[in-house]
Amino acid sequence: MTSVAGPKRVAVVLCNLGGPDSLKAVRPFLFNLFNDPAILEYPAPVRLALATLISTVRAPSARKNYAVMGGSSPLLQETGAQARELAARLSAAEVDARVFIAMRYWRPSFAATARAVESFAPDEVVILPLYPQFAAATTASAMAAWADSYRGSGRVKTICCYPDDPGLVEAHARRIEQTYVAAGKPAEVRILFSAHGLPEKSVAGGDPYQWQIEQTCAAVAERLKSGPCAGLDWQICYQSRVRRSRRQRMRGWAS
Repeated sequence: MTSVAGPKRVAVVLCNLGGPDSLKAVRPFLFNLFNDPAILEYPAPVRLALATLISTVRAPSARKNYAVMGGSSPLLQETGAQARELAARLSAAEVDARVFIAMRYWRPSFAATARAVESFAPDEVVILPLYPQFAAATTASAMAAWADSYRGSGRVKTICCYPDDPGLVEAHARRIEQTYVAAGKPAEVRILFSAHGLPEKSVAGGDPYQWQIEQTCAAVAERLKSGPCAGLDWQICYQSRVRRSRRQRMRGWAS
């Protein structure tokens, strides 16, 4: 008698950076961030000391920023909304799937989410980092953290990056157009695409992040040519420099 396999059980893990869920969580969140060897490439004892120092020094100013946002990061709430929408679409497509969230530097942690996925006992695990562009400090760090945490069943697949995915490009372009129209379509406007900075040595070492940022921005700019933003100038710039050294900074450039 031939047995018929049941439907495949799929676990989808949305991976994101995470953010403090209270003002008290700001310093430990920053410590977790800077204690990641993908962020500070130093031996463990040195990295631990630096993470302690940086998180302590930066916490007061960071708390002020989070206080403006209501006392916590909105990232978990927004990721939760994405997870619910994805779960609804998978259900409509009759896929036996459950969507999980894992935050790299806060809660729910990769370790906690890995235990939840193990209890689900999936046939396949899809790791979906919510970073459109790949970087060793984001996507690769998430992949390594999952490999260290998960001991359950199922084949693990990772969606690496999607810098010029049509849906991503359309979403960016649509929001830019809506904002521009709501502002009254001013003539003297330059669109600034702002991305998180990355050390120049990382780019020189082969990290594709800068190139993929360029691909995203170029694709969005091309899409904007067919709408109300046609003809507007645009430029890429970078933010969140950690070190003072100019060699550790990525510069912006015009299209």
